[in-house]
Amino acid sequence: MCGIAGQARCDGRPADRGLVEAMCDAIRHRGPDYRGIYCDEIAGLGIQRLRVIDLSTGDQPIFNEDRSVVVVLNGEIYNFVELRRRLEAAGHRFRTRSDTEVIVHLYEDLGPECVDQLDGMFAFALWDVGEQRLILARDRIGKKPLLYSEHDRGITFASEMSALVQDPEISRDLNLGAIDGYLALQYVPSPISVFESVRKLPPASVLTWQGGKTEIRRYWSVDRSVRSEQLSDRDLDERIRLEISDAVRRRLVSDVPLGAFLSGGIDSGAVVAAMAQNSSGPVKTFSIGFEDGDHSELPLARLVAERYSTEHHEFILKPDALAVIPSIVRRYGEPFADTSSVPSFIISRIAAGEVTVALNGDGGDESFAGYHRYIAQERLARFDGLPGPLRSAIAVAGNLGRSTGRDDGLIRRGSRFASLLGMSHIRRHEQLMSCFNRADRDDLYTDHFKEAVGESSVPRVFTEAWERTSGADLDLTGRLLAVDFETYLPGDLCAKIDIATMAYSLEARSPLLDHRLIEFAARIPSTQKIDQGQTKIALRRAVEPWLPQEVIAGPKRGFSIPAVGGWFKEDLRRSLNEIILDPRALDRGYFRPRSVRRLVDQNASGTADNGQKLWTLMMLELWHREFVDGPSSQATTCS
Repeated sequence: MCGIAGQARCDGRPADRGLVEAMCDAIRHRGPDYRGIYCDEIAGLGIQRLRVIDLSTGDQPIFNEDRSVVVVLNGEIYNFVELRRRLEAAGHRFRTRSDTEVIVHLYEDLGPECVDQLDGMFAFALWDVGEQRLILARDRIGKKPLLYSEHDRGITFASEMSALVQDPEISRDLNLGAIDGYLALQYVPSPISVFESVRKLPPASVLTWQGGKTEIRRYWSVDRSVRSEQLSDRDLDERIRLEISDAVRRRLVSDVPLGAFLSGGIDSGAVVAAMAQNSSGPVKTFSIGFEDGDHSELPLARLVAERYSTEHHEFILKPDALAVIPSIVRRYGEPFADTSSVPSFIISRIAAGEVTVALNGDGGDESFAGYHRYIAQERLARFDGLPGPLRSAIAVAGNLGRSTGRDDGLIRRGSRFASLLGMSHIRRHEQLMSCFNRADRDDLYTDHFKEAVGESSVPRVFTEAWERTSGADLDLTGRLLAVDFETYLPGDLCAKIDIATMAYSLEARSPLLDHRLIEFAARIPSTQKIDQGQTKIALRRAVEPWLPQEVIAGPKRGFSIPAVGGWFKEDLRRSLNEIILDPRALDRGYFRPRSVRRLVDQNASGTADNGQKLWTLMMLELWHREFVDGPSSQATTCS
């Protein structure tokens, strides 16, 4: 696991080695073990390496036999042993034992299509010296990040924004539409970024740059049109367990110590169970919980740790843990407001003191239907047969219920349910996924900012993903799973765990995001995933022999901070006010001051729990102070 950075030029000037060094300095935390630089008259590649496989000979950049192809890799190639055997049989000569070297030899044989053969989590940059061609590629799921900026002088790329903006030729003018997207989703949706000149390479994509011209090819997508053969419950259970066990075993290859993040849920519990079954010694496990016992999963995690006799480590998250926020802001490089980034950072810091690689349970919800919003959508769909005018009238009544300002739970849930009835399936999904929904943002924005943003791109994010499922003959839940797989999973979850772990030089591996497991799960009918208000039916039943019954039957709690609204009422109220009500924040021209103050006052009085919204505003302002207000910034705002 590493950080990569570099550039290729088309203006007649040589690659700037000093810039590549500066970019590597900015991501030293991703790979403190070794720095490698390659520069010629056109291209420069840099790598900060965290040594995980082939500790002695695997330092990068790595070349082919005649040094006409050079590569830097962030991530792991899990099938490198099989690929190496095949390549050696074809006459290629290897000088290392690393997984990275298979890429240059595959490229010699297949060109940019070499990426189709790779199984892993990766982002790599490859420079073909003879063809003067740069290849940037990203793994199928989007587990490893890759940002880039094209300009008249060439192209610059990096694993993190803090490295990319070391290039003074990259404009820092803000993308106000991206800020609108952030306020809705709590992350900036791909492929745009918070800066107009910077983009994210989409998952499962290869970018080819040659002579100033760029092409992007998508090389993989989940085939959701294929239905699974009819399996009995018993056979399906065995197949799921086999797929999980195989995915875990592939991710146990390492020359450094491994461990696992263990929550009280079935996803990470299943991963730990499979690790224990495939390991010769005790597994090291790491859990984090909250003082609020109703939301803490530590007791359930402890049951799994005890069953498998793991070497278990626990941590209680308290308000003082928010001292990690400046690091979160700096490392993400964009506004990012998923509160689970805080426990993710803390548990990564704890684990990094014991291991170099940590497996986790990410991906189970997106493959096996673990979110309650899928249940809500199925229930709402039962009313779709009502006449349109009647559904619209109920929706109006729901909006009136919300306008009372009361935070009574029954009224709030009933009003929200009623307001969703008048929407299409994908608009409901957008509403359910939004922190600040359309109406909230309309009330929050100044007229000037609203005009500058123009038409919101948020609906398009969901609509485009929804429309790509139209030919797959999927039911409602199947289509929503596909939408989350293309939006929420890479935009939020994968970004969160990569940045949190790499902040502490820790490699995260996600067995449930194995593409073979994902493809198999996509063929399981939705009726075997959710029914009668129960989520993850097939997965729960499959891993029941592995886990305590309390874990199998336990409710989904999530990893977000449950008490953030309460913290803003008490421990952190003054800090919050000093950030989002500061004249610097209010004078940016984005938000109506009275709207911001109303959110603060409602939360303080208990009229409404605005914790997530206030967190989102706070993280945006802190990002501004770090990346916009700094002395080197040339960004423009809306003021």
